[in-house]
Amino acid sequence: MDKINKQTDALDYHSQGRPGKIEVIPTKPTNSQRDLTLAYSPGVAEPCLKIVDNVDDVYKYTAKGNLVAVISNGTAVLGLGNIGPEAGKPVMEGKGLLFKIFADIDVFDLELNTTDIDEFVTIVKALEPTFGGINLEDIKAPECFEIERRLKAEMKIPVMHDDQHGTAIISTAALLNACELQHKDLDKVRIVVNGAGAAAISCSRMYVTLGAKRENIVMVDRKGVIRADRVNLEDLKKEFATTKDLHTLEEAMVNADVFIGLSAADSLSAAALLSMAKDPIVFAMANPNPEISYELATATRQDLIMATGRSDYPNMVNNVLGFPYIFRGAMDVRATTINEEMKIAAVRAIADMAKKTVPEAVMLAYNIQNLKFGKDYIIPKPMDPRLITTVSSAVAFAAIESGVARTVITDWDAYKEQLSRRLGGDDAILRALSNRAKLDPKRVVFAEADQYKILKAAQIVKEEGIATPILLGNKINILKIIKEHDLDLKGVTIIDPLDNGERFEEYTEFLYQKRKRRGVSLFQARKLMRDRNYYGSCMVQFGDADALITGLTNDYGSTLKPALQVIGADPEINRVAGMYMMLTKKGPVFFGDTTVNKDPTAEDLVSIALLLDKSVRKFNVSPRIAVLSYSNFGSNEGGVPEKTREAVRLLHEYYPEVVVDGEMQGNFAVNKCLLKENFPFSKLVDAPANTLVFPNLESGNIAYKLLQELGEAEAVGPILLGLNKPVHVLQMGSSVREIVNMVTIAVVEVQEKQKEATQMLFK
Repeated sequence: MDKINKQTDALDYHSQGRPGKIEVIPTKPTNSQRDLTLAYSPGVAEPCLKIVDNVDDVYKYTAKGNLVAVISNGTAVLGLGNIGPEAGKPVMEGKGLLFKIFADIDVFDLELNTTDIDEFVTIVKALEPTFGGINLEDIKAPECFEIERRLKAEMKIPVMHDDQHGTAIISTAALLNACELQHKDLDKVRIVVNGAGAAAISCSRMYVTLGAKRENIVMVDRKGVIRADRVNLEDLKKEFATTKDLHTLEEAMVNADVFIGLSAADSLSAAALLSMAKDPIVFAMANPNPEISYELATATRQDLIMATGRSDYPNMVNNVLGFPYIFRGAMDVRATTINEEMKIAAVRAIADMAKKTVPEAVMLAYNIQNLKFGKDYIIPKPMDPRLITTVSSAVAFAAIESGVARTVITDWDAYKEQLSRRLGGDDAILRALSNRAKLDPKRVVFAEADQYKILKAAQIVKEEGIATPILLGNKINILKIIKEHDLDLKGVTIIDPLDNGERFEEYTEFLYQKRKRRGVSLFQARKLMRDRNYYGSCMVQFGDADALITGLTNDYGSTLKPALQVIGADPEINRVAGMYMMLTKKGPVFFGDTTVNKDPTAEDLVSIALLLDKSVRKFNVSPRIAVLSYSNFGSNEGGVPEKTREAVRLLHEYYPEVVVDGEMQGNFAVNKCLLKENFPFSKLVDAPANTLVFPNLESGNIAYKLLQELGEAEAVGPILLGLNKPVHVLQMGSSVREIVNMVTIAVVEVQEKQKEATQMLFK
C-alpha cells in the first residue's frame, strides 16, 4: 500500500495544475504597448544589431549567460536504465529545478530521440548559440564518454556529463577528508571500486588525478574483478584492469583501505567488510539502498568512516553539492570549457568547507548542536548556504587562472555577495525546517481526523518522518476514509473523546479546576471535553502529545478558545498573536498580527512586535521590523498614526536591541532605496524590513491575502505565537501542503521549547 500511495502522490505532483515541474516566465515588464514594442518589434532590432557588431553582446542582451541545457537520450536514467527520451523527461525537468533552486540557473531540458553518437553530437553542437552551458545527463557508457569528449573539443561553452564528473568531484572531496581523518595517504591506499559504469570510471580517474595510484585500484563488475587477461575486455574497462591474482569482490576486499560502491544494493557483505584493513573507508553510494546498510556497516566495524547517497545518514555523497555551483562559476566568467583545474578546484573547495566552522543556520536545519569535521561530517550538508559562494567562486577563479575564462572578476568580495543574493530564503527556509523536523520528530495530535485533507497530511508527515500523528475523532469514520482513499496510516493512534478516552476524567477534572471560577461546572467541563479541541489541548497540556493542529473546518476564534482556556498564554509576554510567513520572490517576509488582535493598543503592538522578533529568529532570520501605518514618521495625524508612533517610541526606549522603526507606509518599509532617499535617519535604511507589524487585524489580514493571490506569494501559517505550548489553528479550507507546513513548524517549535527548557535546567 505504501508503494501505491507513493506512486499516486508522485503522479499527482507531476500532473496536477500545470503539468510538469518548470515553466518560462518573462523577466521584463510586459504590461503596456510600449513594453511590447521594446520586447519585440520594432525595439528588439536594437540589441540584434549590437550582437551583429559584437557577438559577445549576446550575453549582455539575452538570457544565454544564465541558461543551461540539460540534455539526455534516456539511455541510462536514474537507476531505471534505458527507458527512452520521453520517459526520461521528468528526471531532466527535476535536474532543471535543482539548478534553479540551488544556483539560480535557468534550464531548458532537451530529450533527444537518438542513440547515434554522430547525430547526438551534431544536434547539441548546433545549439551553442542558445545556451551558456551544456549539462549532459543519463547517457549510457561508453557512448557518454565519446559524446562529452567531442562536444568539449568542438564547443566553446562549458560542457559536463554530471553522472560522471559530479559523483567524481563529490566523492573525491569526501575521500580526501576521510583519508585525512583515518591517517591514510591517498597515494598508498588500496581502493576497491564495485561498479564499472560512467560514474565508476570517472571517480577512479579523479582519484588518480588527486594522487591515488592506478595500480592500487581494483575495479569489479558483474563478472568479477576486471583483469587484464579477461577475454573480450571492453576498451573502457582496460584502463583499470588489474594483473593481480584477484577474481571476486570478496578476494579484492581483503586488506583494502577503501570501498567505493557504484553498483547495487546489498552487494557488500559484513564478512567482506571485516576483511578490510584497519580504519577502513566505505562509500556505499547505490541509491536508494546502499551496497551495505549503514546500520550493518557501523555495527560490523567501529573504526570505519562511511558515506552513502542517502540524506538520512551522515556523509551524504550527492551531486547537488557540485553541479549547480560548478556551472554557476563557469558561466559567470564565460568559461569556454569545464577543465580539470576547475573540477579540482571544486573538489578542494568542498573538502575544505567541511573543515571550517559550520554556520548555526546549518546546524539548526539539521537539528545538530555541534556539527564539526569528523567521521560523521566529511563533506558539507546540501543545505549549507556557503556552497554557492565557496564552490562557485573557486571554480570561477580556476577558470580565470587556467586561461579558459572570457571575463575576469576583480572584486571577489562583491562577486560572493552577488552570489549570496541570488537565492531568496523562501524555499530554503521550508527545506531547512523540514530537515530539522525529521531529525527529531514529535507527536502531533490532529483534532479533525475525520477530514480527508487532515488524514492525507498525517500520512505525509508520517512517511516523511516529520511527526508521529495522533488522530482524534470517530474511529469508524476515520478508518472508512482511510480505506476509501487507500491511505497508509497503519499503527497510528486513533482516539475518540466521545468514547471517554483513558484520560477523559483526568482532563475533565483539570478543566473544571481551571475554569470553575469562570462559570464552568463539572457537568459543563465534561461536556466541553467531548469537543476534540478541548481534548487535544489537554493532551498537549498533559504531555500526551507535543503539539495540536486544528481549525480546518471551524472559524478561527472558536477554535482558538479551547487552547487559550486549557493551555493559556506564555506569562512572560501574556499576549497571543498570529503570524504569516509570506514566501515572496524577494525572500520571506513575516506579517503580524493577522488573526487574533482586532484593534491592538500601542502597548499591545509592542507585545506583538516582541513576539514576532522572538519567533522570526527561530527561522534563522534576523528580524528587521517595520510598524506600519498610512503615515510616515508623523506626516499624518489620527488614531492609527499616533498609536503606531507610540508603539515605536516604547520599543526604542525599553527594547533598544530590537531592530525596529516606524510609523511608516508599507512601500517605504520594503523599499530601502525609497526609504533612504526620503528618510535617511531611519534605523531600517540599510536593508528592507522583513517583519511587518500591522496597526490592526483587518489591515494585516487583508494584506497577506492580497499578496497571496495577486503577488503569487505562498502563505505559511497562521503561526500562532505566545501560547505556553504549541497549538496551531489552520485557516478554514487549508490545502494538504499548508497543513504539512504547519505540522513542520509545530514540530520545530516543540524542539525549540524543549531545547530552551533543557538550557534552563543547566543554568
